[in-house]
Amino acid sequence: MRFQDAAPDARHVVYAGIQADPLVGRVAALLAEANHGQRLMARAVMNGQRTDPATWRAIFPSLFDPADPGLSERSEALLAACLAVAERGEQARSQYRGAIVESLTELLAARRSPAVRRERRILFDGVRAEIHPYDVTVEGPGAAEVYDCKWGARGINADVLDQLDDARRHAADEGTPLAVALVVFDARRSCLVRLARQTVRREGIGLVTIETLDRLARPRVPAGGPSEPPGRTPPGHSSPPGSSAR
Repeated sequence: MRFQDAAPDARHVVYAGIQADPLVGRVAALLAEANHGQRLMARAVMNGQRTDPATWRAIFPSLFDPADPGLSERSEALLAACLAVAERGEQARSQYRGAIVESLTELLAARRSPAVRRERRILFDGVRAEIHPYDVTVEGPGAAEVYDCKWGARGINADVLDQLDDARRHAADEGTPLAVALVVFDARRSCLVRLARQTVRREGIGLVTIETLDRLARPRVPAGGPSEPPGRTPPGHSSPPGSSAR
């Protein structure tokens, strides 16, 4: 098993421009330091339904409590940055949100490993390479990790699950530990409902949601084998263990 940079194409060139926008990095950096309530606010704001800051302060009053100036200041900075995303056109907003989730995943994973990369393909001997690269990879010694990042639960589909499962199975065939997971900036319940509708194989694919993002920054302590990210999806949902739009 080996990693390779994705070959640039028209989509890659356009999306690379969005990934390089300082706004993406600013929002991701703020989200990396945010608490759960601030992340919920950020998701709501970046959906683009309302762009009046006073409305969001009224909806999330505890985040703007004058008695806690530090929290209020951080919330104001995050609100301003997210409103800048929300005020973009619908298509651009969608691309920015996906890039932000990828950048956030990279920042959190980089807290425990220096070997974090973006837009990488995985090559296996005798196996046709996937066309689309993985959003974030951790390529340090020992067990490698690949993450597919989504803004919302609706981004979970059969193609995404198939690609992750293929990588996991091919790595297992080579005797190489590989953790595969989805990172979804959405509620866990929404993701489980979406997963329950999928009929493709998904055993061994991890899941990180908006509630568990900080697990990406913690050292992995496998619970069920060397290729399993931290955390576990309830067995009753038939969803895989995991640590983890565009």
